Amino acid sequence: QVQLVESGGGLVQAGGSLRLSCVASGRFFSSYDMGWYRQAPGKQRELVARVTFGGSTSYVDSVKSRFTISRDNAKNTVYLQMNSLKPEDTAVYYCWTSSGSWGQGTQVTVSS
Repeated sequence: QVQLVESGGGLVQAGGSLRLSCVASGRFFSSYDMGWYRQAPGKQRELVARVTFGGSTSYVDSVKSRFTISRDNAKNTVYLQMNSLKPEDTAVYYCWTSSGSWGQGTQVTVSS
């Protein structure tokens, strides 16, 4: 069972930046796709960004050109760099791996 621990959330003003990190325990990290989901109050959880084991990336339209997902297989870590943040980006952000594991979530709040 892969365990995931997120960090890097917080409160930021609109237009600001945050970088989320997710460290995975266990072996075979480089074999899994990794992703970041988010869930805002009253809304369904949505996939924000995904990076395959081969390094290909994809994003939900609302964050394209603002967010960047990356991975460091040597550190068992996946990152989400979030720039030009908007109030509508406010949500709990969850790390996910294609092994089926989820992190505990980290709160991101963007004030207007």
